[in-house]
Amino acid sequence: MNSNGVVEWAVVESDIGPLLLAATDAGLVSVVFHARPAVRDRALDQLRSRLGADLAEAPDSARLAEPIRQFAAYFAGTLRDFSLPLDWSLTSGFNRQVLRELAAGVPYGAVAGYGELADRVGQPGAAQAVGAAMGSNPLPVVVPCHRVVERDGGIGGFGGGLETKRQLLALEGVLPQPLF
Repeated sequence: MNSNGVVEWAVVESDIGPLLLAATDAGLVSVVFHARPAVRDRALDQLRSRLGADLAEAPDSARLAEPIRQFAAYFAGTLRDFSLPLDWSLTSGFNRQVLRELAAGVPYGAVAGYGELADRVGQPGAAQAVGAAMGSNPLPVVVPCHRVVERDGGIGGFGGGLETKRQLLALEGVLPQPLF
């Protein structure tokens, strides 16, 4: 765990609703969708227990300033690639391998299939496991699990809900913007 054992967090507004951003000394550790009070409190409890850390609400934190700025720029359409230090401590093994490949290899405006990602990490046939890795992604948007879709053209699942996934893909120009 980081040296002072404190995870700093803030809830920021976005085009897809409130997002909880949390960071350690190592970098951004968690992004949580729909961070209204009940969801936020549950997420903070999970962070506290999984990281064994104290949590501090710190919207003006130097540690969170750049993630907050980059998320705002992303939703404004002026940022395509997040360049943030990431703390991968909430994921490990196969999931971490898949998420790192996703972060490095599926750029803004592109999509990949679950099976394609399984192939890329040397695990052909592990499409379902890739789906599970996407579902456990602690850093959505920055690690763009919304860019992973079904081979037949279906949108696939999404921890933030399908409407959120559609909004993110529309923002990136992959799907047409909704008419209303």
